[in-house]
Amino acid sequence: MKGHSMEKVRIITDSGSDFPTPYPENLTVIPLTIHFGDEEYRDGVTIDHKTFYEKLTSGNQLPTTSLVPPGDFADAFRTAREAGETVVAVVLSSKLSGTYQSAVLAAGDFDNVYVVDSLNATVGQQILVNYALELAAQGLSASRIAQELEQARGHVNLLGMPDTLEYLQRGGRISKTAAVLGGVLSIKPVLRLIDGVVVMIGKARGSKSGNNYLIQEVTRSGIDFSKPLCLGYTGLSDALLQRYIEDSRPLWEGKIDALPISTVGATIGTHVGPGAIIVAFFDTQP
Repeated sequence: MKGHSMEKVRIITDSGSDFPTPYPENLTVIPLTIHFGDEEYRDGVTIDHKTFYEKLTSGNQLPTTSLVPPGDFADAFRTAREAGETVVAVVLSSKLSGTYQSAVLAAGDFDNVYVVDSLNATVGQQILVNYALELAAQGLSASRIAQELEQARGHVNLLGMPDTLEYLQRGGRISKTAAVLGGVLSIKPVLRLIDGVVVMIGKARGSKSGNNYLIQEVTRSGIDFSKPLCLGYTGLSDALLQRYIEDSRPLWEGKIDALPISTVGATIGTHVGPGAIIVAFFDTQP
């Protein structure tokens, strides 16, 4: 690939990407803040995903997440500059959080810091971060990486299927009546992130037909196996995800050695509750 440079590139993201530890050497992850009532936690630092779901399911108030303040980005950018690194910051969708604005504000004081709005969240944001890390490993400059990501982000697909409608209702996304009725009929909504916003694209009755609906959506988009992909789940058990993997075997078999799996944290977990399946991949669309 052209555009090789000797510059050391640091990739910076926020905890909205649910990037699993241990982090690669050239990746910095800045935590969002999660509030449960008066209690405040730093996502991935003072609260892990397991504890988050234990608290989410035992309480009756929904937690809130707040953006990464500009000062936190400025500190990370300064540290990179002092180490002689250029920076690409890949951040949570600007439609879901003010974190992107924080990063842009902080970047104003630095040269060679490129901020990319992932227009995504959780594992969708994570695969874009992974792609950035791959491009950095190929020796691309920070400006070239940012350009590539801005083209590639339109091909990131994030699909999800909550196990319950309760959290969508608690968050005001659907009515109580719809949630109760959906529970009785075991309706599984199928969600897609479109242009940085979560949209309900369909409903299925039961896990099996929900899995089939997801498989159809993935098949229609086509998976680019040359780029990162990741599956995610919310809550404490990956049982439903494992069932989906079994059902969707023809999609992956013989094309990839192993499916990367990640737990999904507060940013999306608050809205969908435990037991959701999330699929993220780059499509093969022109």
